[in-house]
Amino acid sequence: MLRNFLISGLLAALLGPGAARLRAQTHSFSTLPVLHLSGGEQTVDGVAARIEDDILTESEVRELAGYQQLVDGKAKPRADLLRELEDQWIVRGEAKTAKFPEPSAEDQQRAYTEFVKQFASPEDFQRKCAAAGLTETSVRRTVTEQLYLSRFIDYRFRPAAQVDDAQVQTFYQNEFAPQLKARGQPVPSLDEVQDTIREVLVQRAISARAEKWLDDTRAHLKIDIVAAGSGS
Repeated sequence: MLRNFLISGLLAALLGPGAARLRAQTHSFSTLPVLHLSGGEQTVDGVAARIEDDILTESEVRELAGYQQLVDGKAKPRADLLRELEDQWIVRGEAKTAKFPEPSAEDQQRAYTEFVKQFASPEDFQRKCAAAGLTETSVRRTVTEQLYLSRFIDYRFRPAAQVDDAQVQTFYQNEFAPQLKARGQPVPSLDEVQDTIREVLVQRAISARAEKWLDDTRAHLKIDIVAAGSGS
């Protein structure tokens, strides 16, 4: 999820909120979340992976899978889910160290409202949430996380993501205009779209730098994956 977000989802700032799919939340070993089951029974959430002195829980894996189903119609394999959660752990840890501010309540509500608008109707959204095993609370949590992490990635890597006029023109000539022509659509002048193209290229540069940073950081972390059904 985060890795795909870094490759393409960072364009969400330009193209809309649907592409960003983030979930990042860490728990200490002494504060494993408790799941409340029917009949008053309680069970401690399982451990999906250990990363440094924190964990990723099975409920996080399920929630991420449900969110992917909601957005894409299907979830990725467990190994991919865990890798994306690990990437999110890295980003959130760095953001917290930098004391990067959380989104305001107004920004959180705005992001959630825009996310829901992607669906045919509020009823359609509720039906798909139920089918994915998600609640409004869990969706709000994920949307808020993706907003927070995307803002931090932008804050950290945008200053170095410089794009010159020649790059804008090359993109216009080699990618933008040919794609529109192939679809039989009119091609606006470069002057009309140069600011939009520049932002797309900036986002690509941010994505590439962030992905390299994640790979470099991951190489120095201790990560142990727990087999499904055996985490505790």
